[in-house]
Amino acid sequence: MWGLLLCCLVGISKLRLNPKKTYEYKYEGEVNFGLGMPNLAESGVKMTCKVKIDGVSAQTFILLVSDLAFEEFNGFPGKNGFNASPKLTQRIAAQLVKPFMFDYASGHVGDIHASAEVSDTVVNIVRGILDFFQVTVKTTQRIYELEEVGIHGKCHSNYATEENVKTNDMTITQVVDVTNCREKAEIYRGMATAVLDKESKQRGESVISTVRYVYTVKSTAEGGLITRAHGLERQHFSTFNVKGGSFKMQALKEMVLLSVSDTARAVMFGPMESKGNLIYKFVNAGANVPIMMQNLEDPVPKASELIKQLAQANSYQIDSATTEDTVKLYQLLRVMPYEGLETMWKEFAGNEEHRRWFLDMIVEVTDARILKFLEMRFQAADVSANEALETLVLSINHLQPIPELVEMAKMFLNMPFTKSNIYLWNTVVLSYGSLVYKHCTYYTPCPVTAVQPLLDMAMNGLRNGNEADMVLALKALGNAGHPGSIKTIMRFLPGVAATPVNLSPSVLSAAVQSMRLIAARDPHSVQDITMSLFLKKDLPTEIRMLAFMILFNAKPSMALVSTVTTHLQEEKDLHVVSFAFSYLRSFARSSTPDNHFLSTACNVAVKMLAPKFGRLSYHYSKGLRMDWFNDDFLIGTATEVFMLKSATNIFPTEIMMKGKFYFIGRILQLLELGIHAEGIKELFGSGIPGFKGDLSYSDFQAIFSVLKNWQILPNDKPVLSAYVRASGQEWFLANINKDFIKNIIGGASPSAGKGSPLWDAIENLQRGISWHKTKPYLIFEVRYFQATTLGLPLEISKYYETVNGITVNAKAAVNPPITDRLGQLLNSEISLETDGFIGFTKDFWLFYGINTELFQCGSEFKSKMPIAIPWKFAAKINVRERKFELDFPPCQKEFELLSLSSNVYAVSRNIEELALAKMTPIIPNARDSNDEVVRMGPSVVRPESEEIQTPNTWHPRTNMCTESNIYGVGLCVESELKREYYHEEYPLYYFLGYTNVAIKVVPARAIKAVDKIHFEINAGPSRHPAGQLLETLKRLSKEAIRRVRLSSDSTSSVRGSHHSHHDNIMEGFYSTPEAAFNIKALVMSGNQKPEGYDAAVYYTPEANIQNAQLIVSQVGEDTNWKMCVDTIVNGRAEAKAHFRWGAECQSYEMSMRAATAHLPGSRPTLKAKVHWTRIPETMAEIGRRTESYIPGMAFLLGFYQQHERNAKQEISASVVAASADSVDMKIIFPEYTVYRQAIPVPLPPANFEEFQHDTRNTTVKSFGHA
Repeated sequence: MWGLLLCCLVGISKLRLNPKKTYEYKYEGEVNFGLGMPNLAESGVKMTCKVKIDGVSAQTFILLVSDLAFEEFNGFPGKNGFNASPKLTQRIAAQLVKPFMFDYASGHVGDIHASAEVSDTVVNIVRGILDFFQVTVKTTQRIYELEEVGIHGKCHSNYATEENVKTNDMTITQVVDVTNCREKAEIYRGMATAVLDKESKQRGESVISTVRYVYTVKSTAEGGLITRAHGLERQHFSTFNVKGGSFKMQALKEMVLLSVSDTARAVMFGPMESKGNLIYKFVNAGANVPIMMQNLEDPVPKASELIKQLAQANSYQIDSATTEDTVKLYQLLRVMPYEGLETMWKEFAGNEEHRRWFLDMIVEVTDARILKFLEMRFQAADVSANEALETLVLSINHLQPIPELVEMAKMFLNMPFTKSNIYLWNTVVLSYGSLVYKHCTYYTPCPVTAVQPLLDMAMNGLRNGNEADMVLALKALGNAGHPGSIKTIMRFLPGVAATPVNLSPSVLSAAVQSMRLIAARDPHSVQDITMSLFLKKDLPTEIRMLAFMILFNAKPSMALVSTVTTHLQEEKDLHVVSFAFSYLRSFARSSTPDNHFLSTACNVAVKMLAPKFGRLSYHYSKGLRMDWFNDDFLIGTATEVFMLKSATNIFPTEIMMKGKFYFIGRILQLLELGIHAEGIKELFGSGIPGFKGDLSYSDFQAIFSVLKNWQILPNDKPVLSAYVRASGQEWFLANINKDFIKNIIGGASPSAGKGSPLWDAIENLQRGISWHKTKPYLIFEVRYFQATTLGLPLEISKYYETVNGITVNAKAAVNPPITDRLGQLLNSEISLETDGFIGFTKDFWLFYGINTELFQCGSEFKSKMPIAIPWKFAAKINVRERKFELDFPPCQKEFELLSLSSNVYAVSRNIEELALAKMTPIIPNARDSNDEVVRMGPSVVRPESEEIQTPNTWHPRTNMCTESNIYGVGLCVESELKREYYHEEYPLYYFLGYTNVAIKVVPARAIKAVDKIHFEINAGPSRHPAGQLLETLKRLSKEAIRRVRLSSDSTSSVRGSHHSHHDNIMEGFYSTPEAAFNIKALVMSGNQKPEGYDAAVYYTPEANIQNAQLIVSQVGEDTNWKMCVDTIVNGRAEAKAHFRWGAECQSYEMSMRAATAHLPGSRPTLKAKVHWTRIPETMAEIGRRTESYIPGMAFLLGFYQQHERNAKQEISASVVAASADSVDMKIIFPEYTVYRQAIPVPLPPANFEEFQHDTRNTTVKSFGHA
């Protein structure tokens, strides 16, 4: 027996096919997508066929496919079944019936050949069949591992063999590790600027795949023969961590040997071409948009008609029902030949609306056609500079960064049209740098030739001493992030450059920041340069701080952080120390995965530096970082703020703010804003005469006095520079110079006359203006493609599209009209009538499934968020009388301000039956809700939920409205959610299901017919009849304030001091009030008396005391509701407020008081108290509910709790400065007291001393006495 088995094993040692025999197999493949939970919808496809293999030579064979059947599934497992797709079957079979030739030797499939007319999609299906024959057999080992080529790429496989003595065959189990392949069949698109975060992947994965094959091999005279094979691929995908629930893909395929026979006659076949080896080959994926399917034949007229329809539908406001058509238009433009683009341009160039839509949409043609189109426009100069700027920046941003297109894009750097406008030129240079960065993301090592034009530009600027050219070239090199530009950047850095350089701070700042992206690609070089700059103490302070910032972008080691810490201990520049210490402390608290090791090093550094530098105030430079990261979601954010100052300047010379978003193993830099105030620094110098630092009125006067000297600024330097970066790329650069300020001041001056921009704008308004603009924009298109064992492409895609729109119609009248200068407007009445719309609609799709040009199936998340703000009103402005009026028409119909709707669907589409596409909500509808119907042409999918409803259902619905029967308008909030929840599937299932939230403005039943709603603001002399009410309010407020005493009465001397101080405050009550302004909100109803509300604000002038009263009265018949508010502010030491409301301000009452205090020998204290006499029951209930949550929140925040009976109708709090960097806090509630000591707070020592000085006459004891 063992001898027989040994003979069998020797025969199986190599898999071979006999070229003189014909092998017939039955093949079946199936893939389905869903959540893997019961009673939830799924989608999938199944293909069955017969496969016949004939020999051509010893190592060349012909594969023939017959009896093909293609079926689709869309519905609920166990209730619905697969449905045949005869038309699609016929289309695929027309290509599969053609012979396929492949090389095969020793169990390995070589090159595959087919007719030229056979599509790559069909060849990939054949690869899925032939993948069964790619197996390595080793009879000398039961378990072995090797790297081999398969349909997924060149991946590691683990084999296990088992002999079956009874049947004399062998079972081989193969497990393929498709996660770590050396040459994996996968493509990433749209993620070039999202940096890979390896540390985040250690916290969890968003995609996990397993592939397993089981073969039954029988021994034959020629070698081993596969009699049965089974393949199973499973994948789990989540937008978060797969451990918290996931979408699931399962691909099954099986092949069974039916017969082996002698070849009757040779197979005849025509010319063939090589289609490559067994590794999956991706088809042109740009044209196959996964979220929709349409007929792409003859795209030019379809795209033209679609642009016209979109322009018409969105001509006044955004039509949310049509915004999804923009993606259809993108797809048509992508499959269109270049000649079609030129044809459409000629058709639309003369129509402003259609022209704008075409230029906005063509940016999504992401290959050479868009560059050629822009080249023709720039050469002909038949687009404006603004049109060229917008189109080019978006086109380059979405361009495929392949070497041919990078080389082609260089032409824009040398075109005369690009230099005709400074902003266009800046955009072209910066955009090219961004394209180089994306190119280097996919091609490593990245050739220096790609960045060479920018290197040449930088060196030319340095040789010519042109500061603007140097800054622009350096910023473009910063966008490129090419390691080969390090040597050129070093030439601009003193102490690092081979030859001494003397450049302005703005150039040095650009040079240092140009290494920000290189830090991730060549961290060691960047660390060496920035460390050298940081240690060079004769450099400007701001440049050293920037070098420190870039140094930590390069993730220094523990040793390097220790070296920095040692030098900081000897540093004399407190701005450098303050910036470094605050930035180190922020990193020490960081929780994001990329800073895991750096955080530990910074924590040690902070402990060493804190005793000496831990109390530096915010008067010095700071670098702050705040972040968080959640392992369940694999999501986090980070915000960084930098304020760079120097000892010679009172104002910051550079301010930067940026954000980062961490998601599923990548880091995306969001928006970054920066301001460089070199010119302003020179204007203010080292100090401002009369500036105290307390931001009082005198401080603003001192600043204004210096600003009046703006004409002394140099003409050749910008006063202010600003930049904007998105996704780590700088897209916008602007300099504000002296001439710009002069033009603004001159144009808005009262002495300006005809010809000034403001004068022209007023004349246009008097004639009437009508302006409309829409801006469609594909915010991102992120796509991931991967091969499956069936030879079908798996795609994970995210699409985020927005259509923005604004419409303004306005006409103005000026009485008396202005004749020669703008100052006449100050004595005229301006009337304005306007209507319009502003809003946008954002569509988001997430697709997970199979996407080919023939069919699609999978799971699709779809959401829509429209925001619409229409307006119509008339306004009158009288500057001389300081009067402003607004009239709104009554609300007559309901309109939606904001809404958010989303759902998850099981989708099925095929190109032969577009009208029968199906989208079934994955979660079935509840019995008590209306059936949700998704219409795709004539086909309607109506989920049947009666029989499959599960108890794990959450279906809340709310409709809350608040209405005003005075103004006849209401605001409603509607929401509806449908969820199927599974405790082990958190958090994914919290977000899956039907969601609808809407905020609506609705008409309400009014007391009287509403003709218009009138608002009026009058800041002129007032004759408001409220004298008697004010006297009553003063008396009541004085009594209330005496009741609200903050307890601290321990010494009689302090108490006496307080009484004296309080008497001074009470004097303000008896001063004569002056009306500040009056506000009315009334409903006009013909000749009837207006109804609504009237508010008057009074101000009592008094030395060191600011006393104001607010009286709000309801206007109308038989009403006496009023609200009275009295406030007193005594300098910086004390503030009081007394509220009364109800019938003649008598129904309800509440008082508030806050004060600072500091006695000699004691600590500064802030105390506050809220006391109420009578309040509405609703307020009392809200207070009781809030009070019940306080103990738990206090415990989480580290507070202690003490149960005691305190005053029933008041809450008080005290904050005592325990030290320069900590405070003690106590909050007293009616039922308990919570307190905590030594709460760390970074109080500035300088302000701390000023605080003590300014409050030296205010004591803790006096605080609280009437």
